[in-house]
Amino acid sequence: MSPTNEIAQIKEASKDNLLAMNNVVGVGVGYKVQGGSQSDDVAIVVMVSRKLPLPALAPESVLPKNIEGVNIDVIEVGQIRALQARTDRWRPAPGGVSIGHYKITAGTFGSIVQDRATGERLILSNNHVIANSNDADTGDEILQPGPIDGGSIQTDIIAHLERFCPIEFTSEPGGCDIAATYASLGNTIASLLGSSHRVNTQKTNPQAVNLVDAAVAKPVNDNNVLDEIIEIGTAQGTENGFLGMSIRKSGRTTSFTTGQITLINATVDVNYGGDRTARFENQFVSGPMSQGGDSGSLIVAGDSQQAVGLLFAGSNQSTIFNPIQDVLDCMDVEI
Repeated sequence: MSPTNEIAQIKEASKDNLLAMNNVVGVGVGYKVQGGSQSDDVAIVVMVSRKLPLPALAPESVLPKNIEGVNIDVIEVGQIRALQARTDRWRPAPGGVSIGHYKITAGTFGSIVQDRATGERLILSNNHVIANSNDADTGDEILQPGPIDGGSIQTDIIAHLERFCPIEFTSEPGGCDIAATYASLGNTIASLLGSSHRVNTQKTNPQAVNLVDAAVAKPVNDNNVLDEIIEIGTAQGTENGFLGMSIRKSGRTTSFTTGQITLINATVDVNYGGDRTARFENQFVSGPMSQGGDSGSLIVAGDSQQAVGLLFAGSNQSTIFNPIQDVLDCMDVEI
């Protein structure tokens, strides 16, 4: 019998006792990881929902270092659940799934954050995802899944809008009565002269700049949302982005993707549709790692659980995200 088969038999004999321990969600046989690298030593591998430091564990929750001379290795895997589509209804809902203001299509539930003043858990996403690009009121219904994914006010309200950072547009449809009168007069003259061209009013503010596209919502029931982000786990703290940094995200449309920061301190003009454009300063840019519906995804460092940014825009060639500290400061929350 090979050593691996012998270890498998020891694992079979001990699995029930291990699985009965708090925080243990699985047991298998695999190579032990040492110093971040896979070794050649075969071990009994215990999967836990969350790795905790030894002082935080009750005596009965401390795993043995070995069983019958076979080493025990521990890996963190989060909560294991039956797979669902990101566009399904999730209760409790993790980060990375469909969400949206009741008047939009859908974006992504980024993560849970904490209100600095009250300590309340809040859902973080984009202004244009859960605050309808400024066209929303505090208390508006937030649906999970978003409306385009079948979410409805009757059955799928997961939160209410708490607050948002307003987006200042450099150009948007005009609302001035005087300009509208001139436009109407000009269009009447054009029609009388047989021209097929028409003019519209446009409000411009070349000095308008933004740092973030962000909003938070208060869950209807705190038990209906999870701190965990699908395929990433729970974000812990923040890290400043830098050129070449490896990053990850978990979003509604393209699920789990990875990339690298290719630009820092970027100034970008973002098209919000409906003839609205907004300029953003001090942004991060990566290669293509998102599509429509991924807006609101939390960007996390490639080699840690630290949050780096909040995804809000992109194209077929690029992904744009706000620095996370700017987001947290504007929303007055913490990861």
